[in-house]
Amino acid sequence: MPRLDPFVLAILATVGVATVLPASGAVAAGFGAATTVAVGLLFFLYGARLSTQEALDGLRHWRLHAVVLGATFVLFPLLGLALFLLPAAVLPPQLAAGVLFLAVLPSTVQSSIAFTSIARGNVAAAICSASLSNLAGIVLTPLLVALLLAGDGAGVDGSAVLGIVLQLLAPFVAGQLARRWIGGWIKRHSAPLKLVDRGSILLVVYTAFSAGMTEGIWHRLDIGHLLVLVLVCGVLLAAVLAATGWGARLLGFARADRITIVFCGSKKSLASGLPMATVLFGHAQVGLIVLPLMLFHQIQLIVCATLARRYAAAPVEELVPA
Repeated sequence: MPRLDPFVLAILATVGVATVLPASGAVAAGFGAATTVAVGLLFFLYGARLSTQEALDGLRHWRLHAVVLGATFVLFPLLGLALFLLPAAVLPPQLAAGVLFLAVLPSTVQSSIAFTSIARGNVAAAICSASLSNLAGIVLTPLLVALLLAGDGAGVDGSAVLGIVLQLLAPFVAGQLARRWIGGWIKRHSAPLKLVDRGSILLVVYTAFSAGMTEGIWHRLDIGHLLVLVLVCGVLLAAVLAATGWGARLLGFARADRITIVFCGSKKSLASGLPMATVLFGHAQVGLIVLPLMLFHQIQLIVCATLARRYAAAPVEELVPA
């Protein structure tokens, strides 16, 4: 079994610090302002890194991309909505809202591509599909949150729309526009900039969980609900993996393309989801809202790493379509 993702360990450590030493009062206000700036910087870097031309060039695989986008922004949300049928005593509404939030997020980029490569899938298509998913997610995720979670703290008023535009869309577009001048520099300094990425996300986590501690929301979560949440995340991932695998086969895709659909269509982005949550939900709510996403992220890494090795172990001749 793969070891725990070091970044997940860092997030868990940050949660521990926020539990013992939560920010409050003026300190919390300062962290809130810093988080706003960090989220803007994060999406600026996303925009500067993402090759729009590469994504557009890959549109010739439109059937594959359509299936991945359908799994990401249609199948996942429908499964997330179904969880609201569970009694509140089994899965509290705020945790169900968190699962639905993770269900409307875009796919990951790095891990989708990495697992596709390990499994000997169509890496070029994975790059394009994951990029398109993230481009679409900048617009579709806030829209789906507003549509499906309007009663759970995700406002749909003018201030919420303005917040989305200023904190997510505007920095992303600015990064895309600046890419022609700074894209090469960012590529050369990818390692230190990765620390900026992750540091920004850790700041988001600390601010969110500090707010949860000061508001006392963690007293409403017991070990039973946490175990149910782990089970729900596992079942959700299994359902999407099965649907994308069988669906791609029924649609007649070659094996390499099926691998790409499975890995790109089953992922959810922690890196995009955490900062998005701070914009779309109230500070006191964010901790519980993002908890399902953090659990799902680690589960998807473990399961998909195992699945990728299983694909890679298949005979080479099976990878060639008949």
